[in-house]
Amino acid sequence: MAQKKLNQLIHEKSPYLRQHASNPVHWYPWCSQAFEEASRQDKPIFLSIGYSSCHWCHVMEEESFKDQEIARILNQHFISIKVDREERPDIDKTYMSVAQILADTSGWPLTIVMTPEQKPFFAATYIPKEDRYGRMGLANLLEHIKKVWDQKREQIEQSAEKICSALTKASQQPPQTDFQQSFFGRAYQKLEASFDQAHGGFGNQPKFPIPSNLLFLLRYGWQNKQEKAHHMVTKTLDSMRKGGIWDHVGFGFHRYATDRAWKVPHFEKMLYDQAMLSVAYIDAFLLTSRKAYSQTAKDMFTFVFRDLTRKEGGFYASVDADSQGEEGKYYLWTPQQVSDVLDKEHAAIICSVFNITEQGNFADAPGPQGQNILHQTQSMSALAKKLKMHTWELEEVVHQCLEKLFLARKKRKPPLVDQKILTDWNGLMIAALCKGARAFDRPMYTEEAKKAADFILNHMLDRGQLAHCWLEDGPSRAPATVEDYAYFVFGLLELYQATFHLRYLKSAYALQQKAIDLFWDQKNGGFHFSAQKEQPVIFLLKESSDAPLPSGNSVALHNLMRLSKLTSDQSFADKGQAILDCFAHNMEHMPDFHSFMLYAAYLVYHKTAEVVICGQSYARDTIEMMEKVQKQYLPHAVLIFKPAEQDNHQLDQITGFTEPYTGLEKKATAYVCSDFSCKAPTTSPDTLMDMLGQ
Repeated sequence: MAQKKLNQLIHEKSPYLRQHASNPVHWYPWCSQAFEEASRQDKPIFLSIGYSSCHWCHVMEEESFKDQEIARILNQHFISIKVDREERPDIDKTYMSVAQILADTSGWPLTIVMTPEQKPFFAATYIPKEDRYGRMGLANLLEHIKKVWDQKREQIEQSAEKICSALTKASQQPPQTDFQQSFFGRAYQKLEASFDQAHGGFGNQPKFPIPSNLLFLLRYGWQNKQEKAHHMVTKTLDSMRKGGIWDHVGFGFHRYATDRAWKVPHFEKMLYDQAMLSVAYIDAFLLTSRKAYSQTAKDMFTFVFRDLTRKEGGFYASVDADSQGEEGKYYLWTPQQVSDVLDKEHAAIICSVFNITEQGNFADAPGPQGQNILHQTQSMSALAKKLKMHTWELEEVVHQCLEKLFLARKKRKPPLVDQKILTDWNGLMIAALCKGARAFDRPMYTEEAKKAADFILNHMLDRGQLAHCWLEDGPSRAPATVEDYAYFVFGLLELYQATFHLRYLKSAYALQQKAIDLFWDQKNGGFHFSAQKEQPVIFLLKESSDAPLPSGNSVALHNLMRLSKLTSDQSFADKGQAILDCFAHNMEHMPDFHSFMLYAAYLVYHKTAEVVICGQSYARDTIEMMEKVQKQYLPHAVLIFKPAEQDNHQLDQITGFTEPYTGLEKKATAYVCSDFSCKAPTTSPDTLMDMLGQ
């Protein structure tokens, strides 16, 4: 068999790019050579953006990029560039903005055709190879674009110029509106109107988990004693946990569901979903004390430690949707496969609990071999009654059976893991683990968070600047974005409050300052997505809306306000207010698309609390007082610890207000400050809770 000729992607470290290295398409990575060749040969650029765990990216590769005829057209008439959107989020987000304007679409694979000057004139997502369902296939589309390029070049260039001008103007829009506290209520009303009463979540289908919405609703309900807000959260969390979007056998959430009922997922598992959803489940547990929420968060961490954790520190990016060339194959079950693992009685119970049938339920159609996505449609109590069992008895049987199915599933060929270490997503997981460590008293969570943070600080920080991505044996050349700084500072602040090691607070402070130096828009306020001196694309993007992931500006606002409380640095609070004023116009028109920004805005417009506890580190009274704070839902509070047995000079220098605080009568003592005034210190944990409004 003749050896396949490799293209330039073979020299890249990204797993996604290397997957395409043997394509007959002459792919370039994003590099100056590609643009120089496009200019020299006077060819348009075909830009394809995806990621390694994306199902439809694999489909488009199999159908088109491995096809000799498609490759011939691309190689003859285009310069083709392949981008890993996780390695280069700056490029991805820029051209996703283009797709939303040009084609009113978003998603991956993202297909852009542009001039050699990077100015786009066509955008789409997945394109089939052949004409299908009234849509032009890729082969005919490429021939059509080539014809237009040759015959109507001037029109193309004028159109591309208008698109770039519109995007640049939008990104530089000056603030037009002051922030209004009415935005909180309007966001709630919008979310209430789009809430799916039957299945939880927001909107119809496809349905994405959006943790930012849930965190905002928890905060809004807590602030306003609004039970309906909390109901929307609990209904969503309960429905997701029962649905097929949750991996009932091996844990972890898939990226999204194709249906309203959370039953049929696209099967990739992303690190950021596990991080942000675990934060939502943890906060819901702190508010409701429902054990199902704490268990779900713990199960997500189990999955991350097992499948996405690097031994030397750090967390991998994702698990593929496909295995052995089929979407979801690793996760699907037939009744016979269940019976091969379990005895007849227990197999019948599992098939009843998780709706496993001979017909199959995958993709809402009879599976070719009766393949089933495990999902629950009835409560365990209702099923227990039907099966004439106690609920606790059924739960124990199901737990034991799922463990056996898990061991059996491990014998299958697993999906690939994308082993990139991304600074931004690692920051979110660090934050989640630290919140879990405090809520559940699990020190091992803190240890894994420390390993990840130390790896980034020791290996991905050079002269004060972060790297975005670690691949194999070193950081990639991809520049860090504002999300790297914002998400990682978020993780460091949570890590400080889990360990009280000053290194993490100092690092958070320094990196926030560096983010201001690199990304802050001096003219209009807010953070650009990319550093101005490293502008890689056609315009500087500035994002505010929160989707499955919160925007860098939203998380930066949260960090700035917490740092201002922890360090007494008013300049951070001023920057936070400037972010709100910068994006007030956006929030006025789409408040529900800014749920994390509004969640963070509570730290600006509502009462906050700085809690300082002084005491012996391992004394019982100190531990009791710390746990009172750490195991409550206190989104308005930051916590500082002054160990009595240490010299706290450096801490006092950083915080700026803790120097006079000491323990009273050699007891653990709490000081609570709010709105620039402090209450009398207390040695009583119950009094401390009263002071915090609990």
